[in-house]
Amino acid sequence: MMYTQEHNGRGAMADLMILELAKARLRVKRAEVALRRARAMLDEDRGVGINIALCGSIRALQRRVIEARERLTKIDSLASSNST
Repeated sequence: MMYTQEHNGRGAMADLMILELAKARLRVKRAEVALRRARAMLDEDRGVGINIALCGSIRALQRRVIEARERLTKIDSLASSNST
């Protein structure tokens, strides 16, 4: 398979890496926003049952943020090593 340089000097693989980085950043941002929203709801004192459910959601969202950040870090390190 042959990759050609495009008019901007980057190859198709570099463009794919940029796209993957953008998607990973967006995934992190969305997870962080969802986590902030859930924590704000917990602060509103909506009742014991809802607070218990929110605690479970917050734990799941915290894991989602961590996983998204790890994926971003992995993609970013790959992009850095490929650019040198």
